[in-house]
Amino acid sequence: METTEPAVAAAAVADGDLVVYPTETVYGLGADALDAEAVARVFDAKRRDRTEPVSMAVPTVEAVLEYTRATAPERAFMHEFLPGPVTLVLERTAAVPDVLTAGRDRVGVRVPDCEPALALLAETGPLTATSANVSGRESARRVADLDPEVRAAAAVALDAGETPGGTPSTVVDVTAGRVHRRGAAAADVEDWLDAH
Repeated sequence: METTEPAVAAAAVADGDLVVYPTETVYGLGADALDAEAVARVFDAKRRDRTEPVSMAVPTVEAVLEYTRATAPERAFMHEFLPGPVTLVLERTAAVPDVLTAGRDRVGVRVPDCEPALALLAETGPLTATSANVSGRESARRVADLDPEVRAAAAVALDAGETPGGTPSTVVDVTAGRVHRRGAAAADVEDWLDAH
């Protein structure tokens, strides 16, 4: 089912279902990031190897701090770049399930700069933040471009038209001073890391 109403997608998440939602980069595949069974369904829908962690999205920087233990430099980075097309790798709390992080003690967290996504997250709390595609295939910037397998796995697609950018988020570990994946805003992130 397609909708333009975040509340409809939020209701599906509350039922344990998967949803497709827009971000400022590409469409994401969302499920309750704190529900291990729902997260497992995201891996299945994407045919993603369970050894590869999935990030989570939250609606605010304050929400990031509810699920992570951030250092002062990491907090400074968040206030500079979030919301935005950046995924920050942080130490996780026990509330974050092992399946999301592939058993690692750190989790990628994103605050999208996209009103429909933020409205959805405000109602659902943390969602998985991974592109809505079968692993290895191209990411979708429109609901019409979703892989049929992903579309079939999602109960609801929150349609906000074409996303403004097709480049995935930049993944950064401030503590290590390293960019794991260059994406949107990568040059600005690297400049910040060099200066701090």
